[in-house]
Amino acid sequence: MSTKTTPTILTVAGFDPYGGAGSLVDVKTIHALDGYALSAVTALTAQNSQGVHRVDPVDPVMLRAQLEALLMDIHIDAIKIGMLATQALVDVVADTLHQYQPRHIVLDPVILSSSGHVLLDDAGVEKMIERLFPLATLITPNLDESKRILERGFQGYPDEIDAMANGFAQLSSSAILFKGGHTQDAHAVDTLVARNTQQTFSSPRIATTRTHGTGCILSSAIATLLAQGITLTESVAQAKAFLTSRIQHAQHLHLPYHEKSSDRHEAIF
Repeated sequence: MSTKTTPTILTVAGFDPYGGAGSLVDVKTIHALDGYALSAVTALTAQNSQGVHRVDPVDPVMLRAQLEALLMDIHIDAIKIGMLATQALVDVVADTLHQYQPRHIVLDPVILSSSGHVLLDDAGVEKMIERLFPLATLITPNLDESKRILERGFQGYPDEIDAMANGFAQLSSSAILFKGGHTQDAHAVDTLVARNTQQTFSSPRIATTRTHGTGCILSSAIATLLAQGITLTESVAQAKAFLTSRIQHAQHLHLPYHEKSSDRHEAIF
């Protein structure tokens, strides 16, 4: 009889009732990749395919209680951090990570929703940079997040990667995965910068409106693969292949929307 335990991945993220992003899609992703998902919710949101309507952060005491209840009971192999909503919640997560020191931490620095709703204010962003960046195994910013964090007007061209990498190196020694979904490249090219080396991961750019939650899926997939003992480079490669496959097959998901809209941010799964 095998005594090998199931890899455990804790997602710390907001709750999206639409199911396309946040903790719900993290859980879907983790279980699709044979991990066991645990979840601590940072905020309740009212959102759908049209965008975010309201965000209510949880009480910091409640978030701390969620984290303590899980971490005192279960050995966590990897943590994926998404939306944190407020400076106070950033502090709670940072304090908890210092206490329990999990091996793998994947930080998706969620600042804006795809519909433009602010999900972490300026004070929260600065606190995230100060307290969470140094703890992360991997940080996974998209172009808009990189622009905000570095306060530079990058346009998403391939020759900007070195400047972006240098900017993040001033903030943290963590590995960085610059996501290519919003860039100007003909392909969706993600660039992993770790230990002064760069590796690129390219996939065809897919013309689709099904982009809601792609950053959540990618980061939670990487965390799950790291929890299974896979190297960072291979975890990124497999996670990107998984995400690309989900996008390619997303048209098989048909939800009964009441109204048609060309700017809908549809779910992937």
